[in-house]
Amino acid sequence: MATSARQGPYFCGIDAAMDVVSGKWKSLILWELHEHGTRRFAELRRGLPGVSEKMLVQHLREMEEDGLVDREVYPVVPPKVEYSLTEHGVSLNAALESLAVWGRERIERIGADKITVEVA
Repeated sequence: MATSARQGPYFCGIDAAMDVVSGKWKSLILWELHEHGTRRFAELRRGLPGVSEKMLVQHLREMEEDGLVDREVYPVVPPKVEYSLTEHGVSLNAALESLAVWGRERIERIGADKITVEVA
């Protein structure tokens, strides 16, 4: 069996997990879909200030390939595409929850500013 960067071999479970969530935006995309449910591309982009269209497209494609995100295309004009978490994505998001708790505690400990996002 041929291997690639996305198929191992892995040193440990953390290595395999980080292969799937590596990149600045993937965990934030997971969280956005968890918090708001099914979203269209523009809604995701508004919910992730600073992400470029190119990067969002790239990460969504990779996450779809990894079985984390479902992409539903509706046969209408203009085109309508919606993204949602798969069961696998939901389970990964649950695993990341303790990391989010740690991060919130760090924000408080170091007195960092927290970005507030307006939800449309």
